[in-house]
Amino acid sequence: MDGMSTEPAAEPRWLSDEEQYAWQSYLHATTLLEDHLDRQLQRDAGMPHVYYGLLVQLSRAPRRRMRMTELAQNAKITRSRLSHAVARLEKNGWVRRENCPSDKRGQLAHLTDEGMHVLEKAAPGHVAAVRGALFDRLSPEQIGQLAEICRVMADGLQPKGADLPWLR
Repeated sequence: MDGMSTEPAAEPRWLSDEEQYAWQSYLHATTLLEDHLDRQLQRDAGMPHVYYGLLVQLSRAPRRRMRMTELAQNAKITRSRLSHAVARLEKNGWVRRENCPSDKRGQLAHLTDEGMHVLEKAAPGHVAAVRGALFDRLSPEQIGQLAEICRVMADGLQPKGADLPWLR
């Protein structure tokens, strides 16, 4: 036998009109939001949204240092993409790579004083953009619903043992 199934393919579970509307609304809103935040940070801080997120992660880490593999996992980006981003952040003087003292093969990303200053300067404009685009438009009940919906989605998309790009 060639490993091909002889059973007929199951009919797809097509989206209902309401589900299709919700899906298209979600795609539209998230695309617009990411573009809005990216443009705001490029204009006001000279960096894309993903770089800002990396600086935030490092600012919250002990001694503003984090293993590169952990930073990639937290940012949900591949190690290759992280390496490229950190190279750009190093060029700006905002991040410095250091050898990991406990693992000769590992590297740490360290948020420099200059990087922390850039982050502190960018944060007020970024939070204003997030607030204006999202939270100021929602009721407290909707904010709770949004958090719950996103948590359920994330839990389902990263089950224990999943082969996710940032875990490789």
